[in-house]
Amino acid sequence: MNFTEYQEKSASTAIYLNKIKEQYPNLDGNLMTILGISYASLGLGESGEVQGKVKKIIRDSGGIITEDTKKEIGKEIGDILWYAAALCRELNLSLDEVAQQNIEKLFSRKERGVLTGNGDNR
Repeated sequence: MNFTEYQEKSASTAIYLNKIKEQYPNLDGNLMTILGISYASLGLGESGEVQGKVKKIIRDSGGIITEDTKKEIGKEIGDILWYAAALCRELNLSLDEVAQQNIEKLFSRKERGVLTGNGDNR
């Protein structure tokens, strides 16, 4: 599966604005877009779930990573991917194009020897 297919399939499970649409059927389209962007952005907090599971590998497992732990972390990464796809959809961005642009940026930094450092425009 590629990112475009994922983005399309994941959209069919996006129910987050349904209640808003029911309560406020005449709500301005721009406001709905802002709400969609906000919801998807807030969902990226799922990255904290990954952090928590990794923290517990250190605290509770003495650094031992079990297959079950890998699966659980993978599920959380899937949630992050879902919210990233939703945010792209809300912004009319292609997840494939976002991924491609990110790789191009990283390879440019690698070629210029600036993978380390600060700032997006290095």
